[in-house]
Amino acid sequence: MSGQAFVDQLKQKFGDMIVGANFDNVDPWIEVSVDGITEVCRYLRDEPSLAFDYLSNLTAVDYLHTDPKKAAKAEFEPHMELVYHLFSMQHKHSLVLKVMLPRWRDDVPGQLPEAPSVASIWSTADWHEREVFDLLGVFFTNHPNLRRILCPEDWVGYPLRKDYEMPVEYHGIRGR
Repeated sequence: MSGQAFVDQLKQKFGDMIVGANFDNVDPWIEVSVDGITEVCRYLRDEPSLAFDYLSNLTAVDYLHTDPKKAAKAEFEPHMELVYHLFSMQHKHSLVLKVMLPRWRDDVPGQLPEAPSVASIWSTADWHEREVFDLLGVFFTNHPNLRRILCPEDWVGYPLRKDYEMPVEYHGIRGR
């Protein structure tokens, strides 16, 4: 499985669902559209020559500069990035997929961006998606049990978002 040839193969099969790729990175990755992530993931798992049978990690990155000076110089628009680390036990190869999302759905603060769950493809996604939901505020549609996993159920906000403000008090406990 070589870099560009593999991406070309995926583009031929999935068209616009394959948005881009970056092979200059330490961890080369392929970008998939949010609408295509479940279809592409199911193919990557089920195609015998690929057999990505293990989702070793699914996380998210908040691309936001809270400092206006840094934001003015940033080479990106604020967004969220989902990062999927896949591994094939049979073939001993790995793959990184990325999905770009807006920080807020419809640019309305508080409305969580959405991505389809891949928990029906890899059961490990159940916990990874709950963690991303809990800490970064990404809503996974069709997740079997999407609820907080690390923060208390009544916690307000998503602590790993860069613009998160720690509450002054929680149930009588001072936070600052």
